[in-house]
Amino acid sequence: MSGPRAMIFDFNGVILDDEPVHCATMQEVLAEEGYALTEDDYRRDYLALDDRGAFAAVLRKMDRAVTEPVLADLIRRKGIRYHARMRQEYRLFPGVADFLRVAAGRVRLAIASGAHRDEIEAALARADLTSCFTAIVSADDIGRMKPDPEIYRTALDRVNGTAPRPIPPITPSQCLAIEDSMAGVQAAQAAGMPCVAVTNSYPAKALAFAEVVVPSLAGQTPEGLWRGATDGAGGVGRRREGR
Repeated sequence: MSGPRAMIFDFNGVILDDEPVHCATMQEVLAEEGYALTEDDYRRDYLALDDRGAFAAVLRKMDRAVTEPVLADLIRRKGIRYHARMRQEYRLFPGVADFLRVAAGRVRLAIASGAHRDEIEAALARADLTSCFTAIVSADDIGRMKPDPEIYRTALDRVNGTAPRPIPPITPSQCLAIEDSMAGVQAAQAAGMPCVAVTNSYPAKALAFAEVVVPSLAGQTPEGLWRGATDGAGGVGRRREGR
């Protein structure tokens, strides 16, 4: 097989360059609660989590009860700030839009993200990329977040269930995941998918256990990434960095 039959992308940190906005809005909400969140803390402990998981972790660190009303209020307040900022600019990573449009003409694409669906859909619509994707799985759709593999398994199930259905069904080993975090790489690999890690959020050393590590999707092709991810024994690539 010269290329993957499907590609599943994380969203924040891979397609949309909005992690600084997520960090800043979380900092603002937590400051109102008397908690000072540093950027280093955010990147180390919370970047790979969805809003619910991140706020729950902070509440536990604050020795406060993790209740649904409290979580819902924190998420709501962050969402208001996030959408207000993002209305000004939806900034994609360089080369991503071109890569997605080319890839969508060759394989089926899906998103598996801890972001909320409305955030994903708004950004894709603004960038005119909605039609590139066969399926979107968000934090609103699943119960267990990365590094649990549920989100990747669900995304592939939806790809296989969307008409016209692929025959035979696409298997995990025929699907290439694109991630930017350690938890994301772990989730994809646990789902049986080779994974490309992009160093938008973490250095290459931290992501070195991915099948391929690249600095950007600009100038890449699905076939080139697939060869890098599957050129080793047993179908698992050993190339750690590539272009």
